[in-house]
Amino acid sequence: MNIQQLLNGLSLGSVYSIIAVGFALVFNILKFSNFSHGGVLTVTAYAGYLIATQGKVGLIPTLLLTSLAGGVLAVLIERVAFRRLRNSKSPVIFYFVSSITMGILLENLITITFSSNFYSYPKFFEQTILRLGNFQVAVTDFWMFVISVLALSILMGILYRTKLGVAIRALSMDPSTTLLMGAPVNQIIVSTFFVVGVLGGIAGVFLGINYTLYPQLGQMIVKGFIASVIGGLGNLSGAVIGALLLGLLEVFLTGVEGIGSGLAPVVIFLITLVFLILRPQGIAGKIIQEKV
Repeated sequence: MNIQQLLNGLSLGSVYSIIAVGFALVFNILKFSNFSHGGVLTVTAYAGYLIATQGKVGLIPTLLLTSLAGGVLAVLIERVAFRRLRNSKSPVIFYFVSSITMGILLENLITITFSSNFYSYPKFFEQTILRLGNFQVAVTDFWMFVISVLALSILMGILYRTKLGVAIRALSMDPSTTLLMGAPVNQIIVSTFFVVGVLGGIAGVFLGINYTLYPQLGQMIVKGFIASVIGGLGNLSGAVIGALLLGLLEVFLTGVEGIGSGLAPVVIFLITLVFLILRPQGIAGKIIQEKV
């Protein structure tokens, strides 16, 4: 892998890391795989498109407004799809079905609203290529990497330097004790979903910039799931590592003759399957069962 591929892979992996961390956060506190997050990616990608085109604003205002919309949407999803299941202590299969159903519902609502037409984000920058010595990087890729790193740094600051972060980490380690200690579990979970939605809004905008907008864009949540599996389900640092490795691997396979962009996903799934067989706990994680 040359330096140019390394730069491209890191920028792509940084976006995957935001998706993976959002996925891992929910798994951390509720111990189930939240595939409704794909619906958040879809809705926020289109919301960002409307904000950028109708409001005629730049990248930063688009990201701020879209991330806020993503946070609100994720809170609504928690209230509609998961709150009653939590209160009734339903089995994990109910969570899985509810998350899948909510994701499909959001995608279908986008299809009804925007039809199956394809849309493209406006160009936020006049200069499209940034030269770094002998190498060149797309300006959008550069900002994707910078903003992703900034977002993840702020998240780590929240998790390790605020009372909310302490509460989230306590809830992820021992929900029963956290409840017995008098912690407002519902508020903690809602706050976590809001943070996850904010991350989903940022990722949705970047996915919309990187790809053509279409209603099934939320299927990119699979990349976040794969990254979480590689890094270790429920492990945030592992999710980041897995996402960066996934981005690098995807860029490398795309450039390999005989594989290209068409077969790269197939090879990635095969590698993931082998990884699950040899090291199911992931790179940095432990074997964690979903809630029962």
